Amino acid sequence: MTSEAVRRVQSGSPWEESFGFARAVAAGDRVVVAGTTAFKGDVLYGEGDPYEQTKVALTTAVEAIGEFGLAVDSVIRTRVYLAHSRDVDAAGRAHKEIFDSVRPATTLLVVEGFIDSRVLVEVEVEAYRGAVDL
Repeated sequence: MTSEAVRRVQSGSPWEESFGFARAVAAGDRVVVAGTTAFKGDVLYGEGDPYEQTKVALTTAVEAIGEFGLAVDSVIRTRVYLAHSRDVDAAGRAHKEIFDSVRPATTLLVVEGFIDSRVLVEVEVEAYRGAVDL
């Protein structure tokens, strides 16, 4: 795949610069969104609230695919990473509110932790663009 076939967008996260990654990358018929938390700038939304963190993170990820002209109905896969298994129901409720009509393939994992101990949830999203003229 040539570099012309790949487009990247940044969200302004300080980690994008220090780690050298893009918030979202379009390649061919897919758009993938990097791990996204409930941070916006230096502010963590929903501190201590896994439902709110999931909702903010998923909304931010959907906004990232919006940079490519896509919306929630283009999402085909989500991954939800949780710091605690006790938060499964709260995260699931937020996921359902956003994706109930879409029903993407979804993976839910409990992990050891995140880069900031206040983060309870991180998400990844993959969207399908259909036939793409490159």
